[in-house]
This record gives sequence, C-alpha cells and structure tokens, in this order.
Amino acid sequence: MTTALLFIAFIALLIIAIPVSISLGITSVLPSILDPSFTVGAKYLIRAMFGGLDSFPLLAVPMFVLSGILMAKGGISKRLFDVFAYFLGRLPAGMPCAVIVTCLFYGAISGSGPATVAAVGSMTIPILVSLGYDKVFAASIVAVAGGLGVIIPPSIPFIMYGMASGSSVSDLFLAGIIPGLLIAALLIGYAFFYCKKHGEDREKINEQVDALHEKGLLRVLKESFFALLSPVIILGCIYTGVASPTEAAVISVFYALLISICVYKTIQIKQIGSILVETLRTYAPILFILAASTAFSRVLTLLHVPQMVSEAILNNFHSPIAILLVINAFLLVVGMVMDTTPAILILTPILLPIVTAIGMDPIQFGVILVVNLAIGFVTPPIGVNLFVASSLTEIELMKISKKAMPMIGLFLIALLLITFIPGISLCLVG
Repeated sequence: MTTALLFIAFIALLIIAIPVSISLGITSVLPSILDPSFTVGAKYLIRAMFGGLDSFPLLAVPMFVLSGILMAKGGISKRLFDVFAYFLGRLPAGMPCAVIVTCLFYGAISGSGPATVAAVGSMTIPILVSLGYDKVFAASIVAVAGGLGVIIPPSIPFIMYGMASGSSVSDLFLAGIIPGLLIAALLIGYAFFYCKKHGEDREKINEQVDALHEKGLLRVLKESFFALLSPVIILGCIYTGVASPTEAAVISVFYALLISICVYKTIQIKQIGSILVETLRTYAPILFILAASTAFSRVLTLLHVPQMVSEAILNNFHSPIAILLVINAFLLVVGMVMDTTPAILILTPILLPIVTAIGMDPIQFGVILVVNLAIGFVTPPIGVNLFVASSLTEIELMKISKKAMPMIGLFLIALLLITFIPGISLCLVG
C-alpha cells in the first residue's frame, strides 16, 4: 500500500505543478512518515542526495551545457548551415535537408535537444520562411530534428543513463551514432516527400545558394572549418582514449571559448559572465532533480519496487517481443509527461532488470530509453522542443505538433527497428 500511495502522491504533486525536484523530495520522505518502522529517515536521504552528486561522469553535464551555450552565442550553427546549404541547396528539398544535417552536427556539439532547437532554429527558421517554405513546417522540422541532439554523441541523457546503470558512457556514445544517422535519414526522406508534394520556390532558393557559391567552396569551408572541427575534436578525444567523456567536455568548453573569442570574434570577454549565469540557470534545476531522484531511487529500492514491477511484467507477458512493446509504450507515455533527466534516473533501476532478464544488452536499452524520451521532446504536454520552437516562431504549440506528426511516426519506426535489431545500436560497440 505504501508503494501505491508513493506514486499517487508523486503524480498528484506533478499535476498541481509542484517542481519535479520538490515532488521527488516530498515523496522520498513519505514512507518514513506513513510507516514509522521504515528505516530510512531524513538524514539517510540527505546523505543519499549528496552521494548521488559525488560523481566524476556527472561533471560532464555542466561542461557540455556551457559549451553548447558558448557555441550558440558564437554563431557556430550559422556556419554549419552555410556549408551544408552549399552542398545540398540545389537538390530537391535541399534546404530543409541542410537544416536536419545542421541539427545532427550541432547535436554532436551541445548534447542537448532543446539547445539544438534554440541554436539552429533561431537562425534557420527565418531563412526557410524567406525562401517560401511554410512557417509551421519549418518550425516542426527543426523541433523534431532537434531530438537528434540527445541521440548523437555527446549526449547528456546518455551520461545520466550511464551513471544510473553503471554502463560505459563511451560505449553509449558509440551506440547512439547509427540510430541517430538512421533517424536523420528518415527525416531527410520525409522532407524530400513533403517538398515534392507541396513544391518549392526554386528561384528564391537558387538565389540564396548562388550567393554561397559566389563565395567559393574554399571560403565557405574556411569560414566553417572550426565549426565542423568541433565534434571531431570532442568525439576524437573520447574514442582515441586521449580523454574521458568528462575531460572531453572540459576540452569542448575551452575550444568553444577559443574559436568564439579569438577566431570568429563573436563573443567578447565581457559577455562571459552572463554566459556563466545562463549556464547556472540551465544546470541548477538538473542538479536538484538529480539529487532528489537519487534519494527517490534509494527509497524505491528499499521498497522492492524494481522487483515488484519486474515480476508483474514478466509474469503477465511471457514473450520478449510483448515485453519490449509494453516497455516502449510505457516510456512513450512517460516521455510525454516527464522531463528526460528524472525519467532516466527513476526508471533505469526499475526497467533495466526486466530487459536484462530477457537477454537485452544494457547499452542497447540505454539507446531505446533515450530515443523514447527524444520522442517525448516533440509530444505534448511537456514537449520541450515544441515549446522552444513555438517561442521562436510565435506559432501555437499544437499547430507545430500536428505538422510534426508524420515525422514523429518515422521516429517510431526507427524506435521499433532499434528495439528489435540489436546490431543497429551495438555494431560500433567493441
């Protein structure tokens, strides 16, 4: 009964708009209030909260947040878009495809879906609209493609999952590459189909692309070189063994500062203070959620919730296919109503024993979990990417969501392929 009341209280607190971190903290102390014999008290929970923050891999999160903000302020996304527009612009649906590829590359810099939407969308949506594309279509394609930011490495949710599951963060980064490319390819296919159906203003598009071609390939590449080099340096340091993901995150911060201040000169020294404040405002809520969810997960473990959920699913569903479909459906619903960080930290200890019991690799499950939650970025009511795209364009959230439905369908197809074909996630993992 205590377990049921725990989840009812947690859901009720979320419904009345209590912040997630506070909701987790309140529900963590409820068992000791309802049952005096429960051994976990406030002191234990406080120790658990501080212990959850004492993690070297966790240091990568604020560093990647800072790096993403520096590169957004430094105009990295514009230079990435120019080089992809140069090569793809003259092809059918070339400009929307350039936006998708830009999101793919920017995701390999920021590690965040909303950051990708904000940085790429603020620059590319006005360009697409000026070229004659429907504004709602432009907003929806950026919102959905922004989800690639948490699948393509480096990915903040992968770092969180690695901490919660004990899996190698480097292996998780490798496992996200092929799924990210698969989803990007499906989105590019949709953009081609959409533009073939609705047409394009080739005169305006060619004028824009011709302006880039007049610069010449060498000049475009020269202007974009350091932006294109960003993911190479970050991921290269990790996979060559030069640096751990946490150390690579620090390298990315210094690299972003160097090219933004000294090379592109798009950031002034006096702006660094405000950038650090913005980073703190972004990371502080994550930090509180992380601490509270650590305490909450300890309470769930002591209440034997993972074992109960595992037994309930395994006793009622005997086919591995059915079990995976149920878990995916559950994660999709969770992604609609809960932010990524608490969802990963709360659900990983509950669901991981179930999937390992049916023979799934924890690395593959990490990819499945993150892809599910990436879909949650573009599904109401919590869809963060939708809110960012809506704020950029002043278009109603539901209009963007409706236009994004076909692309969400392609995301779901990719999710099923990733779930039932392990090689998609594991082929690069040694």
